[in-house]
Amino acid sequence: MSAAVVVLAKAPVPGVAKTRLGRTVGDAAAADLAAAALLDTLDACCAVFPPGRRVVALAGELGPACRSRQLRAALAGWQVTGQQPGSLGERILGALRETHGLTGGPVVLLGMDTPHLEPRVLTDVVATVMTTGRPVLGPALDGGWWVLATADPAQAKGIAAVAMSRADTFAATWHAVCRAAGPPATAPVMRDVDTADDAAWVASEAPRTRFARAWAGHGHQPFGEPPQVATEPVASAQTVGVP
Repeated sequence: MSAAVVVLAKAPVPGVAKTRLGRTVGDAAAADLAAAALLDTLDACCAVFPPGRRVVALAGELGPACRSRQLRAALAGWQVTGQQPGSLGERILGALRETHGLTGGPVVLLGMDTPHLEPRVLTDVVATVMTTGRPVLGPALDGGWWVLATADPAQAKGIAAVAMSRADTFAATWHAVCRAAGPPATAPVMRDVDTADDAAWVASEAPRTRFARAWAGHGHQPFGEPPQVATEPVASAQTVGVP
């Protein structure tokens, strides 16, 4: 059985999505950038996961969202579910459990903050969890993480108690997964889009994405050089300094 993907997403509604970015670029622009990032993420997933193996766990409604029509069209062939109530950690665990139940087999969970994600990186994550049965965790530059793949939802049972959006979130998640399933493999480091600086870097790194075009369309310039992040294949957690 092939792996499935679940994208944890928030409807890109102005004033609700990407509020941290919105403090710099405005709520309307931030929501439009969030919509572009989600569309890019869906494209990357569609290149790797076949129909019937794609789920979006959505918070909010698409009706008032930016690019609502485009998003509805892009979600054809996806199962769209709601998110369970609770903390972000609880919602992540709930999405993993629900997707495992819907699709069976390994599940790859990611958010909508990495529009520069390349399908080949997802392919490596899938290959690792499929061939080894080990969970895979991908660190983000801000101390969080961008992807978690599990062969069984029990491998992630401890993450409901992990505080998210902190500088130590990756380390805390890594230890939680270790307690449940042993040391996870790690995917390459990625940069999440949370701030205007992040957005400018990502637009530089992936100039052909919708996100980069949206960034330019709102009157912003990318940085001259993209950030230097790890591009090695999936490796052990020691590569990112976790004991």
